[in-house]
Amino acid sequence: MNDPREKSDYDVTQAVSVSRLKGLWRLMSGYRWMYLGAIAFLALAALAKTSTYFLLRYFADNALQPDSTTRILLVIALGFVVLAVFEGSFTFLSGRLTAQTAEGITFRLRRFVFDHLQRLSFAYHDKTPTGELIQRSTSDVDALRRFYADQAIGIGRIMMVFGINFTALLILNVRLAFVSIVFIPVIILLSVFFFKRIAKAYEKYQEQEAVLSTTLQENLSGVRVVKAFARQDFEMAKFEKENRTKYQRGRQLNMMHSLYWPVSDILCGAQMLLGYFVASMMALNNVITIGDYLAYSGLLVWIIWPMRNLGRLIVQLSTGLVSFGRVMDVVSQEREPLNDGIVQPDAPATGHVAFDDVAFAYAEDKPVLNDIRLNARAGQAIALLGATGSGKTSLVNLLPRFYDYTGGKLMLDGVDLKEYSREYLRRQIGIVEQEPFLFSRSIKENIAYGAPEGVTDEQIEDAARAAAVHDAIVSFPNGYSTLVGERGITLSGGQKQRIAIARALLRDPRILILDDATSSVDMETEAEIREALARLMEGRTTFIIAHRIQSVVDADQILVLEHGKVVQQGTHEELVEQAGFYREIYDLQARIETELAEELATV
Repeated sequence: MNDPREKSDYDVTQAVSVSRLKGLWRLMSGYRWMYLGAIAFLALAALAKTSTYFLLRYFADNALQPDSTTRILLVIALGFVVLAVFEGSFTFLSGRLTAQTAEGITFRLRRFVFDHLQRLSFAYHDKTPTGELIQRSTSDVDALRRFYADQAIGIGRIMMVFGINFTALLILNVRLAFVSIVFIPVIILLSVFFFKRIAKAYEKYQEQEAVLSTTLQENLSGVRVVKAFARQDFEMAKFEKENRTKYQRGRQLNMMHSLYWPVSDILCGAQMLLGYFVASMMALNNVITIGDYLAYSGLLVWIIWPMRNLGRLIVQLSTGLVSFGRVMDVVSQEREPLNDGIVQPDAPATGHVAFDDVAFAYAEDKPVLNDIRLNARAGQAIALLGATGSGKTSLVNLLPRFYDYTGGKLMLDGVDLKEYSREYLRRQIGIVEQEPFLFSRSIKENIAYGAPEGVTDEQIEDAARAAAVHDAIVSFPNGYSTLVGERGITLSGGQKQRIAIARALLRDPRILILDDATSSVDMETEAEIREALARLMEGRTTFIIAHRIQSVVDADQILVLEHGKVVQQGTHEELVEQAGFYREIYDLQARIETELAEELATV
């Protein structure tokens, strides 16, 4: 504490802890009376327990006299039974209210966190590991459940038990009451000393557990790639490194607990020995009666026990505060405004998109797109080509406002895109991603996902036919009711892609984005899809990201991007006549197809 920096750290930690405690209290909104009721029942249970010791005192000092009658003994025995029933009943009621409080708060919090995650921006999810979010939504929320179920109510229990029993000791004997709390300030100071250190150790442990969860999630998501490249040993070594770090941080955390408990137990034991010694000497010297000593022996335990558990709760409170802070880090993120636009058309968009010197950057000093100019009239097909990292996907991500452009002007139907609400824009746009994601549901549910309410089976089948996947679906034993495995693993790559296309088409969007949507299909299937899309793209503005020249030859405009700039623009016929990237790719792919055809002809 002599280091000014260490003192500053302590002050900051103390301020954060107070702020988080206030946050935990606010989180109890709607359950506070239930929580206070649980504490009140605990107080009644404590009163019943304390009354038992005073009844024991009366029994020892009065009922055991030679002139006592059987009736008096029976009344005292009945008193013990009644007090035990009261104590058990009030403890049960307190436990029930505590459970309802803890489960109710965490049920509401878990639901809110999940809903909040759905409404955070695309940029936030882009930069935050999935495993980290899973950790905060599960492990940290569960730590808060334990806080409300054990630590929060435990603090109330300790205050009630200590207050009632210390008052009883004052009534019994003032000197014994103060002798019984000699070591308690030391126990509290010890707990506070360990509080800050355990909080830091636990936060590091939780952070590493999140890293481990992310590593596991990525490995399981890419398990087929791991097996295909026989990289099990490599993945095991990577996991072992993170697992060992967690092991080391876990050891540090347990070491803190291992140091705290023996010291606190020694102090509690010393306090108990001191109390028993003073009380026994007072009994031997006839300062107190045998009944007083027996009552004190029981009450002393209920003075020491709350203080020992207060230390435990102060230490464990740090874990609840850390988890609260980690959950609030997510909750405090600003939600993506879906209805912030000043233009809210009732009619669908026509699909006229105009880029006027549009620029975009994920970070201020790292531009991704520069001087993008494009006038896509309604119903036109716009193709985007370029090497990986040239900005194709970033460009189409501006249309649904996953990201907002940082320079120039981007307009839809003559209106600045930023004046439309995100909700309206995303209703007008259908997207088929480069790596389609299918949910672990039936094929029918996957196709209907995001479609308007009341979509019929016939409309679902029409969309599947348009995407050239209907015949494949009906060949499955359960047809459209066939369950799709996680990430679509029961389907081929081409089937997943076509189901994703059917899902987008069922929305009947005015703007269609195909992010390399035919990359996972063979040339024959690609031809079927292009033929179906040629009919369905009528009246829709379509942006096609592709690597195969054959996929874009019919596009109304083709943009070739390089380092975020348009280096070539025109139709297929115009671009093949120009020297440049497009002509090079065209010649290369034509030569590969010719060589492949010649090789197949010799088989």
